[in-house]
Amino acid sequence: MPVATLSPETPYVNISAYKFITFNDTAEKRQEFIDTCNALNLKGTVLLTPEGINMFLAGLRHEIDAYMDWLHADPRFSDVVAKESFSDRQPFTKLLVKLKAEIITMRMPLIKPEEGRAPSVDAHTLKRWLDQGHDDNGKPVVMVDTRNDFEVDVGSFDNTIDYRITKFTEFPQVIAEHRDELNDKTVVTFCTGGIRCEKAAIHMQNVGFNSVYQLEGGILKYFEEVGGDHYHGDCFVFDYRTALNPQLEATDTKQCFACRAVVTPREQLSPWYIAGVSCPHCQKARREDAPAQA
Repeated sequence: MPVATLSPETPYVNISAYKFITFNDTAEKRQEFIDTCNALNLKGTVLLTPEGINMFLAGLRHEIDAYMDWLHADPRFSDVVAKESFSDRQPFTKLLVKLKAEIITMRMPLIKPEEGRAPSVDAHTLKRWLDQGHDDNGKPVVMVDTRNDFEVDVGSFDNTIDYRITKFTEFPQVIAEHRDELNDKTVVTFCTGGIRCEKAAIHMQNVGFNSVYQLEGGILKYFEEVGGDHYHGDCFVFDYRTALNPQLEATDTKQCFACRAVVTPREQLSPWYIAGVSCPHCQKARREDAPAQA
């Protein structure tokens, strides 16, 4: 099915992009990013780190295009390509430009994607592998989700391995614990947009896996290129839309303001769901935490 496109009904362009590159002048550049984004009415989050940049921004077409032209003027970021989706309103409430130690926290300083990426597999090749049940060398393909558990619950690839991690720093230990069951397979790591699965694949290479790939561009690029084949559910995103379907359209899934749990359309029918106040997950947690009655 075709993906959502820019239209009068969906005039906002939502971009996500990252690049691993030495970026030692983050503090000096922060104000330039703030001033440029404010001048162009952009909102969202930009992370500036010594290992590179990560961006989730939204604005009108001409505003986003002007921002990308400005970004590309810096030779370090001249080849950054943003993934796009479209919405009927600005999905972010404010602009944040943050200085951080890592684009995505893993606490593995030996992982330096700038010095060499793990092999990647594009969406069309992955779909072909999943269609035929093995890679081009005949090895079974295993999908490993590198996202947090609540994101996986919104949707993932069919028959994926989900280790129920609650933060990305848990990934190295989990992989070490399950190494034997992956050794004779081709492993494809994936995430929303490519950052976590890139670091995950490099780590797996570093510890001796010899057939591991990252999904180029993550789930969102897969949706854009081939749709939802071999994927069930939606993809969690970190803005008001909460989740996108394989056509890159916002869905009715919500996130609870109080406990941050993902709330499905069915769960929104519960009397415990009050938008901006509470949800069934809040109530369950409160019941479990309540002291036993004498």
